[in-house]
Amino acid sequence: MAVEVCYSAAGSEEIEIDVEAKEAHQFKGAAPNPLIDDLRAQDLPRGVLIPLKTTQEVRQDHTIVQAFITRAPTKSANDVITLLRDMSPDGNANTLPHLRRCAKPSDLPAHLKTQLMNDTPAGRQIHTAKSTWIYIIVGEAKDFSQEELVELLSGVEGIEKEPFMSLIPVPLLAPTSQVQAAMWSSQFWPTVYRKNNPLGPHPGMVARGTEDIKNDTAIWMALAHRVALQAKEAGVGEAMGAVIVQRGENGTELVGLAGDARHHQECGFGAGNNPMSHCVIRAMSMVAQKLVRHERMVAEQSIEYANLEYDAFQDEPLIELERECFKQEHPNKDGYLCHGLELYVTHEPCVSCSMGVLHSRMGKAVFCNHMPRTGGLSSDDRPDGGGRGLGLFWRRELNWSLLAWEWERDGVPDLPPVDPTTHV
Repeated sequence: MAVEVCYSAAGSEEIEIDVEAKEAHQFKGAAPNPLIDDLRAQDLPRGVLIPLKTTQEVRQDHTIVQAFITRAPTKSANDVITLLRDMSPDGNANTLPHLRRCAKPSDLPAHLKTQLMNDTPAGRQIHTAKSTWIYIIVGEAKDFSQEELVELLSGVEGIEKEPFMSLIPVPLLAPTSQVQAAMWSSQFWPTVYRKNNPLGPHPGMVARGTEDIKNDTAIWMALAHRVALQAKEAGVGEAMGAVIVQRGENGTELVGLAGDARHHQECGFGAGNNPMSHCVIRAMSMVAQKLVRHERMVAEQSIEYANLEYDAFQDEPLIELERECFKQEHPNKDGYLCHGLELYVTHEPCVSCSMGVLHSRMGKAVFCNHMPRTGGLSSDDRPDGGGRGLGLFWRRELNWSLLAWEWERDGVPDLPPVDPTTHV
């Protein structure tokens, strides 16, 4: 059996996948369902899936530190590296492993090459002749004393009488793509991309996830738009909608959907301020109710529903699309909440809903409209000095992670606008 190694949602556990089984259902797309059959027949704009960045990836873009570099004859490079290893705080030969330890003069970024060539006569000779010298990165400036470095390097054979030492800016953390590594190589110092991402989900896992969902994202997002418009027209909430699906051997099957219901009942929270009536929370609740309904039917127990006149959780079907979907059985009746399911939502979920997504063990989340002031999934800087986003889809201190994308599309009608400070 051919197997493929991928990673768990936490990014650390290797999992073997049966490649033949994966390929058998990878491109089946959306399974037939009366709620989407007309959408399946349409040539919908597919749009572009943009993976979200984690908080560490965003922080990385702003984290530049000062590092010492020196130079030595090529034949003495090993002596210098050994000396630096002995001086390193933790005995590591290279405290910046994503940066090449050694670089030929010809491999330096153009601006750095020009600077070093024009600083001294020795620098001009090193850069204009067939060089037998090599530049070596020492490490972060905070970890070394320049006076001590100069004193020790002066004892290495072939080093200049006054050892060369310079400070340059370098990125502190590793690049997360080949493109970023190439950009840093031209801006700072020759940089290595090791085909991993220490700051977020493994690139291979993101690529596979994107490939899995790209062919039917437009269908589920179009359905979410329909739900949103129906909720708005019915007066129960704002134009926001969420759809939850299960991807498996039978294709991608609809599990639950819901529109916003913040205007249906105030429930003591004040109009529009009840987070339990948001579309994402309602959709997840309806999925859970389907599982409970099945368990009670099997056990021959009665099924009781909440009285919405008094209950703060607006999680019973209120509009036609919700009622039609709620009648359908869960495709996996032995599932746990939303474990491994996919969420498609018209707007980025707020912090409360984002935490609900995590607690329900969702596998993937895609939103259409970024909510930079109130969204909980993305990590980007908030406008007007609002601080950085929480990036809740992938944080090391939380016990669950999922893959998340923003979906940019053309040709899909816009929903009625919502205030940018609205919590979805």
